[in-house]
Amino acid sequence: MSLARIDAFGAPAVPDGVSVVGIQAGVGRLSAYHAEPVGESRGTVLIVPGFTGSKEDFREFLPRLSALGWDVWAYSQRGQGDSAGPEGIGNYALDLFAADLLEVAAIIGNGAPVHLLGHSFGGIVAPEAAIARPEVFLSLTLLCSGPHGWPGRLADTIEALAQGGSVGLWNRHNPHTIGLADGLLTPEEAFLRLRAVRTSSDNLLAGAQILRTHVDRSTEIAATGLPVFIAHGEHDDAWPIEWQHAMARRIDADYQVIAAGAHSPQLEAPGATAVLLDQFWAQHPIAAGS
Repeated sequence: MSLARIDAFGAPAVPDGVSVVGIQAGVGRLSAYHAEPVGESRGTVLIVPGFTGSKEDFREFLPRLSALGWDVWAYSQRGQGDSAGPEGIGNYALDLFAADLLEVAAIIGNGAPVHLLGHSFGGIVAPEAAIARPEVFLSLTLLCSGPHGWPGRLADTIEALAQGGSVGLWNRHNPHTIGLADGLLTPEEAFLRLRAVRTSSDNLLAGAQILRTHVDRSTEIAATGLPVFIAHGEHDDAWPIEWQHAMARRIDADYQVIAAGAHSPQLEAPGATAVLLDQFWAQHPIAAGS
C-alpha cells in the first residue's frame, strides 16, 4: 500500500522508522503516523487518540511496537491537529468519528482485519466502530477509557471553550505561555499550543458533550465477539478506576493496571504498556488464509 507522504505537524522530530502520511477519507485528509514492522509483520494495529489529543500523543510509542513486529498506525481524528476539520458541531457526532475510523481501518488493513486501540475519548469512538463492523477488527483495546459519562463532567472545559475556543482552553491550563513567542517555550509546549490553535473548537465542544452523556455499551461490545483488553495507568483519574475494572468484568475482558502510568501510560510507562499490548495481540493473530 502506498499513501502520500505529508509534512510533519509542528516542530517535534518524527522518530526514525515513522512516516507521516495523509489518508483520504470522506471528511477530507486525515493525518497519520505509520511505523512499519521490524522483521516479519505480526499484524496491523490502529490507534485512535483521545480528547484534545492527536496522533502525536503516540509519536515515541509507535517505534516500540514496530520493533516488536507490529505494523502500527495512529491517526488524528477529524478536527484534531492537521486533520480535516469541518465547521459545525454537527460534524462531530460519535457516529461520524466511528465512520472515519472504519474508513481508515479499511485502507490500512487492505482487506484484512486489524487490532484496534482507542485511548480515552478514542476508547469511546473505537467501540462504536467495532459494534458497527466487528469483522473489520481482530481485537479491541480500551486504554484509559471508561464505560459512561456523568452529569457536569468537563463543565469547566466547556466554559473555557465557549469563552475562548480551543486556544482559550489551552490558555486556561497554561497561563504562563500567554503572549510568549514559541522560542521562549519548550519545544513540546510550543507544539501543544500550536495543536490547540489548530484543533477545532467544534470538535472539542462536541467531544466534551459525548464524554459527559455517553452511555455504557458493554453489552453491545460483548456481543461483537471480539477479544477485548481494558487497561489503564495505576494513577488514571479520567474515569473512576473501579468503573473501568467493572466494565472489564461485564465484558469478560482481559484487564491490567499499568504500574507508574496515569492517563497516558504510553508516555508515562511506555515499556510496560508495550509489553502488555504485545502479549494481548499475540494471543489473537489473524487466521491463516484470511
